[in-house]
Order: sequence, then structure tokens, then C-alpha cells
Amino acid sequence: MIRETVKFLLVDDIEENLVALEALLRREGLELLKARSGSQALELLLVHEVALAILDVQMPDMNGFELAELMRGMERTKHVPIIFLTAGAQDPQGVFKGYEAGAVDFLFKPIEPRVLKSKADVFFQLHQQKIELASNLRMNEMFVGILGHDLRNPLNAIMTSAQLLERRLADEAQLRPLRRMVSSAGRMKDMIEQLLDLTRARLGGGLGFVRGRRRLDVAELVHRAADELRPTAPDRQVSVSGTGDSHTAGDSTRLLQLFSNLLSNALHHGTPGTPVSVTIEGTAEEIVVVVQNEGVIPPELLPQIFDPFRGARTLSGSQGLGLGLFISQQIVSAHGGAISVASTSESGTAFRVQLPKLAAVTRAQGETARRVLVVEDDDNIRDSLREALEDAGYEAETAADGQRALDRLTDGSPHPHVVILDLVMPVLDGYRVYQAMQSDEALARIPVIVSTSNPSRAPRGALMVPKPIKLDRLLETVASLSKSP
Repeated sequence: MIRETVKFLLVDDIEENLVALEALLRREGLELLKARSGSQALELLLVHEVALAILDVQMPDMNGFELAELMRGMERTKHVPIIFLTAGAQDPQGVFKGYEAGAVDFLFKPIEPRVLKSKADVFFQLHQQKIELASNLRMNEMFVGILGHDLRNPLNAIMTSAQLLERRLADEAQLRPLRRMVSSAGRMKDMIEQLLDLTRARLGGGLGFVRGRRRLDVAELVHRAADELRPTAPDRQVSVSGTGDSHTAGDSTRLLQLFSNLLSNALHHGTPGTPVSVTIEGTAEEIVVVVQNEGVIPPELLPQIFDPFRGARTLSGSQGLGLGLFISQQIVSAHGGAISVASTSESGTAFRVQLPKLAAVTRAQGETARRVLVVEDDDNIRDSLREALEDAGYEAETAADGQRALDRLTDGSPHPHVVILDLVMPVLDGYRVYQAMQSDEALARIPVIVSTSNPSRAPRGALMVPKPIKLDRLLETVASLSKSP
């Protein structure tokens, strides 16, 4: 049974052709979006995620090739499969131009109905499979996140009790196994935090890896990470040197975690007794941090070194989950930077982190902040969005379910300029919140951005930002909607 709606876009300047295509392709579980021009098609694509676009080539103002080029230039539509329809002669040059514009197929009118229907069915089934896979992946990630979250409380109780006993006992024979318990519990806590970070990366698109953008000194964070790790490897020398200005804006806690991960890997996987060096170079545009040791990573492991459960875990002596380098990559990416690795027997292994120079966002004195309401039941995503919006100069409020959101919208206080609305929530889901807003004349004027992992279920009329959320895209959308009239 088909559970989710799949959307196809049909574009033709002749109404009769659209009616014929609709009659041919109509089926249960498929919604057909029709446009009679390229501009109408682009408007639909701003709101809807489509599994296939069927474009007529000969159209006035904007032909099918020009529309396809615009679609390929947009992040949300660049991967949409395109089938071109044309009444022109079978010109090889025209066909080549169609494929160059991104077509997956090129059909000539009059269309053989069975051919078009069978081709469209392929993309219908592929999109259904994609939805099912995404749903299964999301359920798995949610399970990992919930499990990790629920394990933290009893583990914290065990660690606190063990540390209390450690302070009360004096017998060394009793203290030794107790210290092993504390150490093992600490490792378990680190693993749980890594699993939660994995869930944040998969479901939140990296949200949570930048909880705030405050001014910081990268060199100071590197020195702090080195000072904390030196006692864990007394046989290794750790040197830190830097040049230029290393100030930027970011999340100091997460960046400290990044440098601790890289230094810890360098100390534990490098050649015993050899030094580890860290260099920091600040330029006008970026800050480059290089962590180098004399170990060598086998060439076959380099392509997957940042993959979850594969990277560091494949290296000898690893005792973790193999998530450290993956999480490091996510932290760097969330800060708009890049991370790479090079490893040879001559120069050893060097992890290179490039972070852009960013300025902390401040609002001019006397400037009124634009208000944004975030409606999201996931604590991490909700808090991360609030902090990201506040750092971008907005006045951000949050609601953990739809009922609280409606209460806020109807309590008589000033309305938000934009609402970011999750769809799947307890108490009252996002669909009913949106319906309630549309039925109220004042609330219906508030722009709504729907965040969902299933774009096909977004309500008509709302702007859609797919999960995992890309923060830069979301902030750009909020900025475009919250401008003063």
C-alpha cells in the first residue's frame, strides 16, 4: 500500500497537453503539479519537492532547456530527473542539448503513451523506495538517539556513586577495581555522547555542532587541548606553534572537542616515543591548523578515514566506536570549514583543518530584532536553532509541541515574523497547527517554514526545508521572509 504522496511536475504551455499528460499518468499516491510556463514551474518548485519533471521544450519566454538549466543551478532541484518532450524533428543536436541540460530521457511527440507511462513508473517506484529507506534510516537514528539519551542518567548515577566510594576508601586493593569501574564508565559516557552526536549529524544536519557563534581564539583552544592531553601520554612531546591572528567566531566547546579528538588520535596512533606537532596559521581569510605525527595510515584506509564506524576504528589500538573523526568532520563542516588528511612514510600523518574567519553577529544599537518562533519537539534541534537564530540577530522563541505553539500565537503578544514548524510532534502535530493558522486571518499572514524529513507531506502553501536541515539555507530563507515590508 502506498503511504506517501509522490509529486511529478508537468510543464507545457498548452492546456490540452497538460490535461492529456495528467490523464495518462494519474494514479493512486501520485500528485501531478501542472505549470504552463517556466516561471510558474519555478514557483511550484520553491514549495514542492518533486520526483520527476516532464518538460516541454518549445515554450515561449522560457523554453524547456532554459528551465532545466535554472533547475540544475538550484540546490533543491539540481538532482530532479528531467524528461523532455518535443514536437520538433529528431535533431541530434537538439537531443544532445537536452542531455547536456540534465535530461534523463528525450521523447518526441506524438508520445507513445505506454512508453511515457512505463518510464514515469520507474521514477515513481524509485521515489517510493527512497522515502521508505529514508524513513527506516530515520527510525534507526532515532532509536540510537533515544537509547543514548536514556542511558546517560543511570550511567551518571553509577559514575557519581563510584567516585563517592573512591573518596571514602583507603585500601589500595579495593581502590584498584573501583578506579577501573570509573575509567570504564567514563569510556562508556564518551561512547554514548558520540552516538548522540551521530544522531544529531544524521537527523539534525549538523545542528548541535555549533550551539553558538561567539568570538574565540583558536590558538588558545589548541593550547588547552594539548595541556589536557599531555598527561595521558608522558612519553610523547607535544609542541604547539602559531603565527598570525587566530580569532574567529564559533562554538568554543565544539572546537575544543575537535582539537582534542585530533590530538588524541595523533598521540595514540602515532609511532611511540615520537613527537606530535601542531601549527596554527592565521591569515586574512582563514585559520589553518595542522596536527602532525610520525605514524602512517595505510593508503587503503585514507578514503574512508572520516566515515562513521570505519575511520579510526580500523586503526590499530582503537578502543572507541570509530566516530571521533566523523564527528570532527561534522564540527568543521558546521563551522563552514574543511578537514583533510595526508599520510606518507616520509612525512608522517598530518590532519589539516581550515576554518574561515567569521565575525560574531551583533545587532546595531536601537535596532529591533525580527521575531522567529521555532516549533520543534527534539530538544537538541530546537535549542540549536534558537541559538543559531539569536546569534544571527533574531529574537527567537521556542515551543516543544503544536499546542504550545498555538497558545503562544494566540496569547495576545506580538506575532512572530516567521514560524519554523516541525510536522511530526506530540500533543498537536504541525499539520493541525498550520491549518489553525490558515483559518485565522492574522496568523495566515505569517510566513511558515516547514522542516520535515518527508518533503512530499509538506502542506500546500508553506515553504519547505528538508531534514537534515542545512543551517545556512534555513537562515537565508528566514532572512528573505523576515524583511520589513
